[in-house]
Amino acid sequence: MINQSLYEFMEKESKNITEDWFKTLEEDDVDSVYSVKDSDAIHKLMQQNTAYLITLNLIFTKPISEVQERIYSWINEIGNDRAHLQTPLHQMFREFVRTRDIYLSYINKFVEENSTEASKELADEWRKQVIKTLDFTIHHFIKKIDTNTTVQLEAQKEMINELSSPVILLQNNSALLPLVGDIDTARAKSILENTLAQCAEKGVDHLFLDLSGVVIIDTMVANEIFQLISALSIIGVQTTLSGIRPEIAQTAVQLGLSFEQINIKSTLAQALASN
Repeated sequence: MINQSLYEFMEKESKNITEDWFKTLEEDDVDSVYSVKDSDAIHKLMQQNTAYLITLNLIFTKPISEVQERIYSWINEIGNDRAHLQTPLHQMFREFVRTRDIYLSYINKFVEENSTEASKELADEWRKQVIKTLDFTIHHFIKKIDTNTTVQLEAQKEMINELSSPVILLQNNSALLPLVGDIDTARAKSILENTLAQCAEKGVDHLFLDLSGVVIIDTMVANEIFQLISALSIIGVQTTLSGIRPEIAQTAVQLGLSFEQINIKSTLAQALASN
């Protein structure tokens, strides 16, 4: 019976807890979700906080498994929120802790008002439940944010790789692939996949592959580039290679890669002039 009374008390006070939390919120990081000034953004942030508190209140009347399921749902919603994804984890952890402390202060208030029914042992048990549930939430929330951030970074990296290896159409079904910057093994594999797909899609039968903008290529990357040339040959695309630096040529020779079947020009200008 006393648990039901506590639940009803915390339900009634949920918005006040959120207001107390927001009034004491201090954030000078402009990229943080907590630095919002727009009224709609403030309303959304406070609504999200209150929604969590309403879920948290259920620990006093519902099985913990049901509460955790609802917490998962809340985490999935907030964990996909762009503003939260842009906020450093330590800031979000800080606000969970502040919310916990304010929430516990309201439980203390209830205990003081109901001292005859709420024993010290029962009050301690309520506090333990709150802390344990907050710990559960923080753990899974940070895990969700970390996963989503990793996915987002991988997508951005993939987009950058695609943009950094464009197949540019020229005349007579020929195309140019100018490679620039450092190429690691991951980017080399991405270039191979993207180039094959773009050449097939654009109907390219002659690709000019220029390496003059590439400073360093290790043995694995050199092997990937030669695999690309072989794969292009299989789908009927002739390749002319240009801009090969001496160190790249040396790496290829050390790998035992043959240049015999590859059309090579010193510069891109010479390659294009020979078309």
